[in-house]
Amino acid sequence: MTKVTVYSTKNCPYCRMAKSFLEKYGVPYENVDVGADEKAARTMIELSGQRGVPVITVGDEVIVGFDTQRLNELFGEPPVTDTYDVLIVGAGPAGLTAGVYCARKMLYTLIISENIGGQALESWAIENYMGYRMITGEDLMKKFEEQARTLNIRLELDKVTSISKEDDIFIIRTISDNTVRAKSLILTQGNRPRNLGVADEGKFLGRGLSVCSTCDGPLFREKRVAVVGGGNSALQTALEMSEIARSVILIVRSSVRADPVYVEKLKTRKNITVHTNTTVTALHGDKFLDAVTIRDENGAEQKIGLDGLFIEIGWLPNTDMVAGLVELNEKQEIVVDLNGRTSTPGIFAAGDVTNVKSKQIVIASGDGAKAALETYEYLMRTFKD
Repeated sequence: MTKVTVYSTKNCPYCRMAKSFLEKYGVPYENVDVGADEKAARTMIELSGQRGVPVITVGDEVIVGFDTQRLNELFGEPPVTDTYDVLIVGAGPAGLTAGVYCARKMLYTLIISENIGGQALESWAIENYMGYRMITGEDLMKKFEEQARTLNIRLELDKVTSISKEDDIFIIRTISDNTVRAKSLILTQGNRPRNLGVADEGKFLGRGLSVCSTCDGPLFREKRVAVVGGGNSALQTALEMSEIARSVILIVRSSVRADPVYVEKLKTRKNITVHTNTTVTALHGDKFLDAVTIRDENGAEQKIGLDGLFIEIGWLPNTDMVAGLVELNEKQEIVVDLNGRTSTPGIFAAGDVTNVKSKQIVIASGDGAKAALETYEYLMRTFKD
């Protein structure tokens, strides 16, 4: 069999999912922790041109990131062609909770998601989820996943690209060219990271520019890094990276807007420098990012040398696939009522992809449960036979 190697870091949730995917399909692989082995990290960078994980080699082929489409092509299996009672799009807190509630109602349930855990995976430390004084996002989502997998739920790592409706049945197509039929939908696909909007951003992604410090942080040990953002996620990232990197620069567009607990911790870290009322205007480097230009409120610019830049400036809803199918607000969030119903019968939604104001794990979980219960009632009314 062709040799498969996974280059990963210890706390990278996407690395874990890549390995879980291979294990699911019985694919033997060698795991290499590039966060702990600097020589292996250099080998990975030479092979892939990436300073980000995971990187997977299959023989001579190099797969960058948790590329579900390519992994499905290489190792996946044909999907079940039955019509499901409910298809859940997304496997974050809302989606996994909805799945548990649907399974308990004996609904034939499929979850399709690009990853398991969603945005919560990237939280270094969660201190406001009941039952835990402190837990990492990855560990909390592991517990969600473990509970979901004890029930009769089919969970596929894939990406939904389009949804249409024929009579009372929804037709879902995925990036892996699979087609799924379902009597109802629960949309919980969450958000995607907001881009900086500067030139060459795509060029440097994975080459010094990162949107997942949990994954890539260990590769920047004793290096110079910067974090862009002023909210909780940005300060969490800056604080965690201050224990790994030699120095951290926090670049904030206006003022710091994080919870006081993070602001107080920030004051104790001597290797973090804060620039408020400042934006990134340019990225520099040849193969890898090696500097950024920042501009302050007076228009003054300076070029700062660094090795890594972590983006924590907010999120955009993943609603392209449902544009024209359900009502969206001006932020392109799915509009729902108090019970998770959308403007289209048979489609429900929960979590950060909706217009619910507060984006919190505990709220997403509760709304996922409500959406599942409403879905059950819809199916009982609509498909009585």
